[in-house]
Amino acid sequence: MLRLRLALVASFLVLFAACGGSEPSSGVSSSPLASTGATAEPAATDEPVATDEPTPTDEPTPTDKPVESTDPGASASPSTEPGAGATACSGNASNREFYVGIAKAVDWPVLCAVLPKGWFVAQGSYRLANGGKLLISYKGPAGATLALSEGAWCAASDGCIPAGSELGGVALGPLDGTLYGTSDGFAILAAAGENPSWLLTTKGLDQATSERFAADLAEVGR
Repeated sequence: MLRLRLALVASFLVLFAACGGSEPSSGVSSSPLASTGATAEPAATDEPVATDEPTPTDEPTPTDKPVESTDPGASASPSTEPGAGATACSGNASNREFYVGIAKAVDWPVLCAVLPKGWFVAQGSYRLANGGKLLISYKGPAGATLALSEGAWCAASDGCIPAGSELGGVALGPLDGTLYGTSDGFAILAAAGENPSWLLTTKGLDQATSERFAADLAEVGR
């Protein structure tokens, strides 16, 4: 009888141990924190950011719109106003103001083309560094062209003497120039190797016409 009681007590202790274990799991597993969707913004900087836009320039340029030249046969009345010599220059008012602008800024004679009808300014620009230089070109009938380079336009040690045959001395406006026959036209150079110097080139024109246009160059007054 005693053995039976002891066996029952032992069975009860085993059953209690089995039922009194750890608390049951809730079934919720740990998971990473949900993302807020926010991204880190780059730190602000005080340094200036360069742009691809060109730097504006104060240098005037002639109009890009073709303008028929004035008839050199209709000469203007003499004037003592500054830049009066520009009234003879072929092109429109903006073209003549362009010439006056550089003439007032440099200390060498600025020359402009005086051309018959059918010629117009194609493009041009000037800079004032190193004494100043002027580059301008004209287009005429049948694809003919005339270009002027003046001032500090030549940096070559040989004075930028045109490649070709030297044909003798001719007038370049009020200056003494040298005529060259080139592979595609004619060139007249004055004061080679100096600063300033002057060069007129033509294409699509014969020698007589090139010489006449060179001699007709007008000096723009200040």
